Amino acid sequence: MTNDNDNFMKWSRRDMLRGLAGIPILGSVWFAGARVTGNAKRERQLLLETLNIKASPPPPTGPMSGDPVRIGIVGFGIRGEQLCRALGYATTDWLKDMKESSEKNPNDSRLRDFLAQENLNIKINAVCDIFDYRAQRVVDSFTSDDNKVQRFLTYKELIHSKRVDAIVIATPDHWHAPIALEAIAAGVHVYIEKPMTHNVTETYTLREALQANPKVVFQLGHQHRQTQSFLTAQDIIAKKVLGHVSLITTNTNRNDDNGAWQYDIHPDASPKTIDWNQFIGNAPMEEFNLEHFFRWRKWWAYGSGLSGDLLSHDYDRLNCVLKMGIPDSVMTSGGIYTHRDGRNVPDVLQVNMEYQDFSTGTSQPEGKEKGMTFVYSATLGNQFDRPTYLMGHDGTMELGNAVTVYADARSSKYADLIKEKRIDPSEPIYVYDPSVNQTDAVTSATAKYFANKGLLYTYRDGKRVDPTFLHMREWLSCIRNGGTPSCGIKEGFEEAISSHMAGLSYKRGRRIQWDREAGKIIALPGEDLDAILTDTKPKV
Repeated sequence: MTNDNDNFMKWSRRDMLRGLAGIPILGSVWFAGARVTGNAKRERQLLLETLNIKASPPPPTGPMSGDPVRIGIVGFGIRGEQLCRALGYATTDWLKDMKESSEKNPNDSRLRDFLAQENLNIKINAVCDIFDYRAQRVVDSFTSDDNKVQRFLTYKELIHSKRVDAIVIATPDHWHAPIALEAIAAGVHVYIEKPMTHNVTETYTLREALQANPKVVFQLGHQHRQTQSFLTAQDIIAKKVLGHVSLITTNTNRNDDNGAWQYDIHPDASPKTIDWNQFIGNAPMEEFNLEHFFRWRKWWAYGSGLSGDLLSHDYDRLNCVLKMGIPDSVMTSGGIYTHRDGRNVPDVLQVNMEYQDFSTGTSQPEGKEKGMTFVYSATLGNQFDRPTYLMGHDGTMELGNAVTVYADARSSKYADLIKEKRIDPSEPIYVYDPSVNQTDAVTSATAKYFANKGLLYTYRDGKRVDPTFLHMREWLSCIRNGGTPSCGIKEGFEEAISSHMAGLSYKRGRRIQWDREAGKIIALPGEDLDAILTDTKPKV
């Protein structure tokens, strides 16, 4: 280990200037562990140089010039509408509501942020939604003199219409893969919401389809890959600041109807305005049911529960930092404890993912440290904020829209600095907060949850930016200029398999294992993994 104490003694004006040059201009980076003395500032700068953490954004994506990319929207529910806004298309009623909200609350910047977005040079000219009201909103809001939006009654008609170059899929989970496969086969680019697939077989089939059609640009909707704090966390891991990370804890806490998927039921909804048979698709046939249509996330037949809907987000945001991939095994427990309303997906979930050989590097003797546990816990009956922690031998990182790093009192790497009282383990050695001097208006508990996860906004050049906008811009840049999306089929495959392992473990009440050599989930004799995942009966 480098003698950091000697480094402090050799500090010079030239060293200080070099250290200052490495400090990020954007956001707030600071060190609170040094004693408040005349040397504190110098010690802070030296420590920042020693850590050498880079809080810098990724290289910019390419220009949005050329002919407009023609985009079709498949599914215009809550998420579909959000994705359209990220593309620069807002409904007339949303614009009206935001104008009124900003007039009442000057700190509500949602309309200003939307209007300030870069023009992505696209045209949303096609929509497929099986609820007449939603489809008509797209047609009425997005049609202009130079862009007539056409409604299609089926996704196949839209894909093969020759009107679109790309599609955005924001449907219930059980439709993700079938629609994506149709588009890929037709050479149409795909942006798809998480989870990538609804069962195990679809996950392999989708990967094979993209391998056979390499010109199709595929992006999975994990927009936190654009969030500044996660990009900074990647550098912290790469620089081995934490040492060997043996435990990760991350969580979902919600305690309102919206967070528990109790979405509003629209008064215009009826068998006359909804294509029920098309909604059912490959799911078991049910009689027309507004609960199932609007609150589909509550049933395994259409959704993926906490494992696919929310664990998938937390898994991927840690996978983008650590690159840990698919776990060796998963153990899941939980149940329906807070919302006994007929749903069959759990509202409390505890997931342990084991990585037997994973390591982020060590400051101890080689071979002493190996392996990691990823713990995800969720409740839809309490909203107490629990941060995400990455816990290493040398330090702990708290990860959200900001990044905070603490040295561990028993660290080998920082032992000399702790002994000399140059680092206090009770105070952070590094803090990166890109939101300093920003006023953020979150309007609900669910919004706060997403904001703390880095899913609602991030920062570029000192300005607040929607990470979904950045994620879709990256996808469009790859379509126009080439390149590889940050959340393509490799990342999507890992997300889907890991989420499905958690769902299977919950359903079967046992450990689910991954055969790394064969590249498949280990099934017991007679088990049909896909049938287990989508089974609507109570777990065994």
